[in-house]
Amino acid sequence: MTSEYRILSKVSDPSDLRKLRKEDLIVLANELRQFIIDSVSTNPGHLGASLGVVELTIALHYVFNTPYDKIIWDVGHQAYGHKILTGRRDKFHTNRKYKGLSGFPKMSESEYDAFGTGHSSTSISAALGMAIAAERKKENRHIVAVIGDGAMTAGLAFEGMNNAGIQKSNLLVILNDNNISIDPNVGAFKEYLLDITTSRTYNRIKDEIWKALGKISRMGPDARSFAAQLEAGLKSTILDRSSLFEGLNFRYFGPIDGHDLLHLIDVLNDLKKLPGPKLLHCRTIKGKGYKFAEENQTKFHSPGPFIKETGEIIDTSPPGTPPTYQEVFGETMVELARLNDKICGITPAMPTGCALNLMMKEFPDRTFDVGIAEQHAVTFSAGLATQGFIPYCNIYSSFLQRAYDQIIHDVALQNLHVVFCIDRGGLVGSDGATHHGFFDIAFMRNIPNVIVSAPMDEIELRNLLYTAQLGKIKCPISIRYPKGNGIHTDWRKPFEEIEPGKARLISEGKDIAILTFGHPGNYAVKATEILRNEGISPAHYDMRFVSPLDEEVLHSVFKKFKKVVTVEDGILKGGFGSAIIEFMTSHGYHAEIRRLGIPDYFVEHGTQEELTAECGFDVEGIVRTVREMVLRSTKKNYNIDNLNIIPKFNRVFPGKK
Repeated sequence: MTSEYRILSKVSDPSDLRKLRKEDLIVLANELRQFIIDSVSTNPGHLGASLGVVELTIALHYVFNTPYDKIIWDVGHQAYGHKILTGRRDKFHTNRKYKGLSGFPKMSESEYDAFGTGHSSTSISAALGMAIAAERKKENRHIVAVIGDGAMTAGLAFEGMNNAGIQKSNLLVILNDNNISIDPNVGAFKEYLLDITTSRTYNRIKDEIWKALGKISRMGPDARSFAAQLEAGLKSTILDRSSLFEGLNFRYFGPIDGHDLLHLIDVLNDLKKLPGPKLLHCRTIKGKGYKFAEENQTKFHSPGPFIKETGEIIDTSPPGTPPTYQEVFGETMVELARLNDKICGITPAMPTGCALNLMMKEFPDRTFDVGIAEQHAVTFSAGLATQGFIPYCNIYSSFLQRAYDQIIHDVALQNLHVVFCIDRGGLVGSDGATHHGFFDIAFMRNIPNVIVSAPMDEIELRNLLYTAQLGKIKCPISIRYPKGNGIHTDWRKPFEEIEPGKARLISEGKDIAILTFGHPGNYAVKATEILRNEGISPAHYDMRFVSPLDEEVLHSVFKKFKKVVTVEDGILKGGFGSAIIEFMTSHGYHAEIRRLGIPDYFVEHGTQEELTAECGFDVEGIVRTVREMVLRSTKKNYNIDNLNIIPKFNRVFPGKK
């Protein structure tokens, strides 16, 4: 800790924070903001959101008795300052690194992390549960939900508020209103907040009422009731739509400047004294205090390494690196939209992340950002499909879990032609357990009527996207692909149709069959080269579809091979390998099968390479497995015990010895 962090170096936990003079808190805010910038510039993470809540973070820990009082951060990437002030400053250089700190609040990491929050819009429901529990246990405990970065656009937030309003529990919701999630917020709720924050008349009179309220609140319950009625009357008179929060039985306060630290402290101290559900509306600036992040909020949401003095983002990709699957998807969608005017693009608040922003720029009337609302995105797509449009609904695998009922009930049951573009399939890297997308293979393949596919490379991605809009397909189809780079630099090829349920042979072999699904097929290609140099002859099939399976290919595989390895970047329970075993047993075949994929535990964060190796389905894992299976059945003179054949995911699980 350098001398430039004079005050921050004295704060090991919030108890130290509460000993500081108020004038030192201003200095602390500047130091904390600089510490976050210094850290994230060299160790990439989420920058803008945490910079925007520096003052709010300090005020909350100064006013409330954490960890006894509970603060739930929603969404979790706002919480860097919180982590630094709660005993993790010296470990913050490990943030999002393998075996290091999580980039999100995590209950097992610290008693100050009241609830794990990686997905958005969960804080109010969780906080209400804690508030009711505290009430039942007769604990004088304050519960605070900090919701922001667009998370109020999700239905779950309003479900929580609707329930909280009738429970009358002592709950404070802080709306961190910065008008942006990753991309700018959309929808009527955004306009509603804008009405409140831009009404000069309301804000001028509100400030006077707020000053009076502080004085009146010390005069007793009757005076406080009068002040509350006075403010409510002001809102309903000046803002004809200001009754949303009051209609949910929340007492609304604000908007206030979320960067005025001393005023925040006074307001929070006042609100501590008021019982029942309350909402404090704070206006903040995402990226506050770092001009490059303020000027380009989307770019600096999670920028990668950058030069802090100039704001230049450092490109760490070697020359000639292939484009990402996301870039290929975005550019292909533009091509397809030009060919077919029935194609629409839908995304829940991720147009830049999934690259639908490219289509949005050229076809704004056919591209829809629906906000952080995955359930709505799916059913909205279903509605479009009923009218002859072809919706390409792009949702990250991890977030698609939130819309599972809509996939089944609104799309598959009615056999509607919705194209699910499942982004970030597999292990996503440093975002960790909340964002890994390894359940979709298992949960999609068991739904009737749905074609479930995964391209091995970006050329196959293009061709699957092309195939999905052809007239031959009249049912739901999912196309899942990983985060990160493909393997081709010359991927712009003429479109070719891929027949649903048809696999392809990558290489012939005679000793063992390797069946792959999706991008891990590229690991198998490299593993096959290594194994051939050792005298082992594997055959490799890119299956491409897990529903329907290519039964013709599988019959030939099980007639020819007694040893089979399956490789996938999904959960092994119920996934692609399970489908192969089901086929084998259903048709009376007998073979030794080893399934490589993601084992039965929540994989933490790290690089994709580190995590793939941990799970045992990287190149080395495939080589190790094939080598062991083949050599154990031969008479060759090998010392099996020295072949390093134990999968890396053999580990001690909780509750097991």
